[in-house]
Amino acid sequence: MNRLQTIRVGDPLPEHHHTPTELDLFFYNAAIWNGHRIHYDEAWATQKEGYPALVVQGPLQGDWLGQCVTEWLGAEGSLIELEYSNRGAAYAGQTLTSGGRVTSVDPANGEVAVELFVRNEEGEILCPGSALVRIG
Repeated sequence: MNRLQTIRVGDPLPEHHHTPTELDLFFYNAAIWNGHRIHYDEAWATQKEGYPALVVQGPLQGDWLGQCVTEWLGAEGSLIELEYSNRGAAYAGQTLTSGGRVTSVDPANGEVAVELFVRNEEGEILCPGSALVRIG
């Protein structure tokens, strides 16, 4: 039996917990050449922009979603599509959880659709997303 035959609608993807530090956000900003100071200058973020702490980058949350899917897939499949939308702010020091669940399985094409999320400690989904993968 191949893996595709064992996947069912509703199956959860493993959840990952992320607690980004100021240093994590600084390095991520540098890697993507993002000069917006709300992600690496705490005084700027809090005093000038009015945020409670440094803001976690939207693309970083999207990367966590992609990581969630590709780790679940392993070497058995490939990521075909990934979409996400940043809907709420997350801050340095918060523990955020990424995860998802299977929403459809198409055995004829070897494709699986998944719904994804990044949620905060209160359970609010800050970054919903979806992905399409091909297995086999």
